[in-house]
Amino acid sequence: MNHTVFLAVIGAALLHALWNAVVKSGSDKLVGMGAVVIGHAPLALVAVLLAPTPDVASLPYLAAGVALHFGYQLFLLHSYRLGDLTQVYPIARGSAPLMVAAVSVIFLGVTLGTAEIAAIALISLGILSLAIVQRADGTGARGASWLALATGGFIASYSLVDGTGAQLAGTSFGFYGWLALINAALMAAFLIIRSPDAARTVAQTQKRVALLGGGASFAAYALVTWAFTQSSIALVAALRETSIVFAMLIGVFFLKEKVDLKKLVATSLTLAGAFALRIAR
Repeated sequence: MNHTVFLAVIGAALLHALWNAVVKSGSDKLVGMGAVVIGHAPLALVAVLLAPTPDVASLPYLAAGVALHFGYQLFLLHSYRLGDLTQVYPIARGSAPLMVAAVSVIFLGVTLGTAEIAAIALISLGILSLAIVQRADGTGARGASWLALATGGFIASYSLVDGTGAQLAGTSFGFYGWLALINAALMAAFLIIRSPDAARTVAQTQKRVALLGGGASFAAYALVTWAFTQSSIALVAALRETSIVFAMLIGVFFLKEKVDLKKLVATSLTLAGAFALRIAR
């Protein structure tokens, strides 16, 4: 991975943590998520108009990517209703490289070396530790942990699908522009059907969240999609999880979430595993 790609993925990690904090900090998580996803539309439209049209071979991956991103957004939304950013985010993001590695070994015939196995073990240990973290008031947060783990499954799936689709499309920005535009329309339709009040709130009072959160979210994954075409998908997916550190810092210093030794150690293990996986690759 060259220097430019490395910095692009690190920048994407920071932007990703920022928009997650926007959703988590809002009083209505459905409204926040809806505003962010619908907020993709302006930049997505620019990408669609300016970038080349994706090759027809990428269309099945585009359709699958839309479905997986929408599933990811719904599961992440429910996870944030139950757990803290500093609990949900590391599990969701830290589990994705583990799943990508598992799919690679079981279905794609990839052989892992000792260093890669050690990295996966670190990630697994971090996830297991986070799964038993308790809320500050002593009540269990296992439901949030399981939902966050399922969210990680969606992340792993769309990473593999989008990376392959962008490569086949011949234009990463064109591919993601169409994906984000369709996803925004799907979210708008979902809000109108599921909660008309939430849809009206997004339209009337969430313009800033849509502009800032949506812009950060679109830019973050546009950078990642481009990186998928420049380097190994597994390598980019692992490096992107440095967002765990940014999420921890944002959660503690800006959202005033409490961090205890369990969270700190578990997050550190997950991050160490992501770094080790990146080095091993």
